[in-house]
Amino acid sequence: MRPIHDTSLARDGKVLILAYDHGLEHGPVDFEAVPESANPEHVFEAATHPAVTSLAVQKGIAEAYYPSYEDEVNLLAKLNGTSNLWMGEPDSAVNCSVDYAAEIGADAVGFTLYGGSNHEVEMTEEFREAHEAAREHDLPIVMWSYPRGQGIKNDKKSDVIAYAARQALELGADVAKVKYPGTREAMEQVVEMAGKTKVIMSGGSKTTDREFLESVEAVIDAGGVGLAVGRNVFQRENPEHILNALEKVIYEEASVDTALAAAER
Repeated sequence: MRPIHDTSLARDGKVLILAYDHGLEHGPVDFEAVPESANPEHVFEAATHPAVTSLAVQKGIAEAYYPSYEDEVNLLAKLNGTSNLWMGEPDSAVNCSVDYAAEIGADAVGFTLYGGSNHEVEMTEEFREAHEAAREHDLPIVMWSYPRGQGIKNDKKSDVIAYAARQALELGADVAKVKYPGTREAMEQVVEMAGKTKVIMSGGSKTTDREFLESVEAVIDAGGVGLAVGRNVFQRENPEHILNALEKVIYEEASVDTALAAAER
């Protein structure tokens, strides 16, 4: 694995990816709470916050909007993704090559793997191609490691999430994006299984500021390096407020109370 502190993916060894691949993965429903979030410029503006280390988008958004923000935002090109209209066994179409991601200015690439799906073997082979191409371009690669499908009875179990982190290590990902397993102790197991692959938490559905920040604090305390978050930022009326708090928790390892107080200023 390439040390992430040597890349544009991290700040002081920590990671805060603002994920905005929801338009493809989830559709318009994710923008209903804050309608302006459907406008990519709204989220690109949020990504200029100093806490954000990169913005993850599909190639169409990157092509159309990134040129206006290339001096202010680090681009993480999501290589695969499938609409919520797809009703089959979990799979993710490869929509962008690493070569093209590099051509449009990506600083890193991301790839979803659904371990346990009937399509796992095919997806793993696709990840291998992406991984080796990313190495040729000197781009860090983040695995969205989400066990899902007929082989998985409960994707929220800590052992399953730890397995997801181990898959990321075994297959060569620099960073593993996994679901939060619920406790600091469970997260410690996830981090241990990931070895030299760095672990970040998936932000998940929108929750209260305190609940969200407490989970991030637990991840950092357990040895994780940050998170990839979408709805818990862009579904808020004031994204800057939560990003101010996240900056305190992730980079300064401040308490949630301290972070919330600082964010109010």
